[in-house]
Amino acid sequence: MKKVLISFLLVLGFSLSPVSAQVKDSEQNILSIKKRIDKSLKSWHKAAGEANFEEYFSLMTDDAVFIGTDATENWKISEFKQFSKPYFDAGKAWDFTAIERNIYLIENRRFAWFDELLDTHMGICRGSGVMRKENGKWKVQHYVLSIAIPNDNVDEITQIKKDFDKKLISKLKEN
Repeated sequence: MKKVLISFLLVLGFSLSPVSAQVKDSEQNILSIKKRIDKSLKSWHKAAGEANFEEYFSLMTDDAVFIGTDATENWKISEFKQFSKPYFDAGKAWDFTAIERNIYLIENRRFAWFDELLDTHMGICRGSGVMRKENGKWKVQHYVLSIAIPNDNVDEITQIKKDFDKKLISKLKEN
């Protein structure tokens, strides 16, 4: 009986080893992918900080969308390039550094989404977006930048932007 039990445990141990190895390999793969995405995002922000127009936009997909902090800023890539070009040409784009970043993967590992807190000239901002893997390279497909407003200041900020919002809402409702 003792030999049967030992044999059973050995067989069980050997049969579970590949499963354990696959789980570990999968976790390592996911970690590796997240590191590549993080590196791509760091490079993207760095390219803006260095006013490197070509590098910055090479890290975005051809169908990318950039949503800025202003309610009117919802740009397709071509519009965003046109808006951004003068800043890059002047050697002064924007310099954002991630303070915190969370990256999430979808099962097929071709898409990921993320959120990040950024140190910027506007103070702390939040960025969030979608990354798509193209030809082995992770690129920004959709990005949303927002200014982080402390809850204690929301009433004050709401009052400051009240007239702007009222006019924009009216204009948007007309369309």
